[in-house]
Amino acid sequence: MPTPLPHDAARMAWWLSAWLRGDAGPDDVLDHVVGDDAAHDVAGLDGGGAAAGESVPLVLALGRFRAAGARSAGLALPAPGDPVGLGGPRAFNAAALDAGEAVVLEGADLGLVPYRAGAGVVWQALPAARRPLADLGEANRGLRAGLSQSADVLAALDVARWRPEVADELMDLRHRATYDAPAGTPPRAVELAGRALQAIGIVELALEDHGGAATAQEIMRREDALRPLDAAGRRALVAACSPEVWPPA
Repeated sequence: MPTPLPHDAARMAWWLSAWLRGDAGPDDVLDHVVGDDAAHDVAGLDGGGAAAGESVPLVLALGRFRAAGARSAGLALPAPGDPVGLGGPRAFNAAALDAGEAVVLEGADLGLVPYRAGAGVVWQALPAARRPLADLGEANRGLRAGLSQSADVLAALDVARWRPEVADELMDLRHRATYDAPAGTPPRAVELAGRALQAIGIVELALEDHGGAATAQEIMRREDALRPLDAAGRRALVAACSPEVWPPA
């Protein structure tokens, strides 16, 4: 059974895009973005009777996104030193990096940064610029290269000894979770999202602890081996969740 994407911003990118493109209704967006949370609100939108900085329910913000010119919503998944999915300005980049994720509204010069607030989420709206992105093909090739490179280095570091679960995952890449995607999402994007999240999961699993690491140098070598895979996984997930780089429908 398909499962929801694990990132708030990734779910928002897919389902808000589907609504903006006419492939989903407002209730679909709320069901898949809000899920089990108490509420999702958007802060910082002007007009429509809301003062700057005042938050409004997500369902009311949808129409304002469209009125602002939004055509689709794309994912940003930055990490320190690797601002993938961001194009500025500085305030938006800093907020997105602090949160670890964000959404960029294509055509609206607007970005949304999620912050957990109790049992819900507040999306802070900030000006955002267009960003350079890899397309699905480029991201796919980068992910395959990252998996191959990391697998070779981790094998040389005897990953099966200090993290057998990681070795098992690397040996079983054909089996991955399927994710709940809205109508209009290209199958290539859905498949790439699954492989990207699998790669990110391998990195997270390997870094939970360092097992039998004996020295700081060995720990550093393991982290260096995983860094390219983490970057490739995030880049692939951004492409999979950014309709501006999808092939024409």
